[in-house]
Amino acid sequence: MKPETLVEFVRDIYQSNEQIPLHVPRFGGNEKSYVLNCIDSTFVSSVGQYVNRFERQIADFTGCAGAVATVNGTAALHTALHLAGVERNDLVITQALTFVATANALFHMGAQPIFVDISPLSLGLCPRAVDCYLQENATLTELGPVHKQTGQRIKAVVPMHTFGHPVELDELVSVCTKWQLTLVEDAAESLGSYYKGHHTGTIGEFGAISFNGNKIITTGGGGMLLCSDEQSALHAKHVTTTAKVPHPYEFYHDEPGFNYRMPNINAALGCAQMEVLPEFLRQKRLLAEQYKAFFADTEFCFVNEPPYAKSNYWLNAIICPDSASRDELLEFTNAAGVMTRPIWKLMHRLPMFEQAHRGNLKISEWLEGQLINLPSSPIIQE
Repeated sequence: MKPETLVEFVRDIYQSNEQIPLHVPRFGGNEKSYVLNCIDSTFVSSVGQYVNRFERQIADFTGCAGAVATVNGTAALHTALHLAGVERNDLVITQALTFVATANALFHMGAQPIFVDISPLSLGLCPRAVDCYLQENATLTELGPVHKQTGQRIKAVVPMHTFGHPVELDELVSVCTKWQLTLVEDAAESLGSYYKGHHTGTIGEFGAISFNGNKIITTGGGGMLLCSDEQSALHAKHVTTTAKVPHPYEFYHDEPGFNYRMPNINAALGCAQMEVLPEFLRQKRLLAEQYKAFFADTEFCFVNEPPYAKSNYWLNAIICPDSASRDELLEFTNAAGVMTRPIWKLMHRLPMFEQAHRGNLKISEWLEGQLINLPSSPIIQE
């Protein structure tokens, strides 16, 4: 396949000769109406009807016991890890192939990552690689697994559903149960994705969603913490609101807390976006089907949803036959005004995480040199 053929195909899909970005938000519903209503109410900060309404919408859509809105996805993940009992100097298993926010959340709470390889089936954390790493490097004690080399407690496992494709959760839950580890899902990219009929972020003890401007729906900036029980949701709401005990005028805080609540004006956007989310998901699945058909008879492999899952196809991706063809495609498409991008730099290659513990990352390192993301904005037809 020639690079110019892909450029022509993408321009035909989006019916545009202008710059075609990787993923942009779409606004065509009640966004302006709700935001103006929010401004008129003067409740534009972290208290207001839209925050509560948005939380209910997400809880109803995902089926979680309770949802708590935060300022961004990283804050949601940070809070989830805090409530899961991760403490300073603990170790947490996650994947090297992820957006940096996954590892940053650990860094800023004083914990340290252990990077483990991904599964070729999901492009997310591989349960077999996790179990293999633990068998070789951990000892199970009364306090849970402890790293043989350092004596540090290994507390949690954080898979990230790459590009919206759910990881192998049944197998991962089994590994976590075997090793007495807490499962926290980084579902930042997977709103609208399902694992065997269950929404991502609802199978672990906690899940974290992102509503950044490039996600499937956006609140400008924002995130959501998904909780497995109502008590955890109440605690999450409390701790993200500076742990302030309700009182008409006194200021009393009963534990260390975060100032992480989503502003009402952002939630107003989210409420409107949730009303059109089903259409976004439909359009993105149609787009994925078009890409899949386009690459069917080429040397490029389109990344499909795993057979056990239904993905939101947040970002479409292809695996190139080699690094040279990947680089050629990246250079040509971007020069032609059609944005494509390589996958993130692996976490252990970044200076702040290069000393982190890690297992064999053979698949992650291979994929890093061969994967390209394609324009994936939902195509809203009039």
